[in-house]
Amino acid sequence: MKFTPDALIGQGVDGVDTPAACIDLDAMERNIERMAGFARRHGLRWRPHAKMHKSAELALLLTQAGACGHCVQKLSEAEALAAGGVRDLFISNEVIAPHKLLRVARLAAELAARGGRLAIAVDSPEGIARLAQAMDGAGSEAGIDVFVEIDVGQGRCGAAPGPEAAALALAVAAHPRLRFAGLHAYQGGAQHLRGVDQRRAAIAHAAQAAAATRALIEAAGLVAPLVTGAGTGTMAHEAASGVYGELQAGSFLFMDADYAANEPDAAQPAFEQALFIKTQVISVRAQHAVCDAGHKSHAIDSGLPLLHGLPPERALRYANGGDEHGILHPASAAARLPALGESLWLIPGHCDPTVNLHDRLIGVRGGLDHGVVERVIRVDARGAVT
Repeated sequence: MKFTPDALIGQGVDGVDTPAACIDLDAMERNIERMAGFARRHGLRWRPHAKMHKSAELALLLTQAGACGHCVQKLSEAEALAAGGVRDLFISNEVIAPHKLLRVARLAAELAARGGRLAIAVDSPEGIARLAQAMDGAGSEAGIDVFVEIDVGQGRCGAAPGPEAAALALAVAAHPRLRFAGLHAYQGGAQHLRGVDQRRAAIAHAAQAAAATRALIEAAGLVAPLVTGAGTGTMAHEAASGVYGELQAGSFLFMDADYAANEPDAAQPAFEQALFIKTQVISVRAQHAVCDAGHKSHAIDSGLPLLHGLPPERALRYANGGDEHGILHPASAAARLPALGESLWLIPGHCDPTVNLHDRLIGVRGGLDHGVVERVIRVDARGAVT
């Protein structure tokens, strides 16, 4: 009989095969409550970034909790989530290829017909002209919200703050099918600056650049309705700036080892680790053990995973074992190796690309030690990178 993931529902966590991406549902839901409460207290919209979880089911869960919509980074992510019932999406990235822009226009029309909306970022005159051409040629009356992206310190996409970005805003407003929606001012490089003061300073610079650009736009007679940005590592500072009206934090939902290395900030909620990789010890040698979760189970761009929930006498250090294996070493001279067949839990270094390695996430209720599988969450946009 062919195995189906839904057959896991109702089983104890011991029944989950390895390696597997598992969600501690209790921790995840506490994270959602804390994020929603933070946004309410500060009078801000929150539009979590779905590039992290890539799941329509989770996006809809966040909408029920108060999210105004969802960010994605790729058009194919937007299409996958829209197919799963998500109706308010912002492609917080540039799309330039004409054939992709025709898909953007079709998706904008589809969402408008369902009472939803699509937004997109631009950072060049050519990008605006190509988007307008695609919208005009799509055979629909639907429009699209357009944010001018400004580079507030990331050094990636984005027009220069000030006159260059203001000119782009006026260019957007000149096209009848394009609705100027405001400024996209995300400082991604600040999210993992370790010190609170470092993060605060980076966002102070970003907020100043966004405010100055908005002032120029409005001096030219065009309303700038919104400044959107912020991530899990810095959202307290965007919220305190008085400049940002919408928070795009996404990693708060699951967290990871890299975020855990940041100095905690008392100004924002303490989010819990909710994403884990269940792995099993498949070999024990004299000086090390081997588990079955290698690179294909978790991303290593932000470092190797940590072992979760082990007491000091059993503390382990994960070392690179290649695609299919992890090498486990005692973390101290007094620590002992795990037993053959023992299950362990890894905290991935980076949640976003880890999720993209899995077709599904196993939702566990009641804790990792003795919990029960409550839901199996499809990763709808896995591999959606176009």
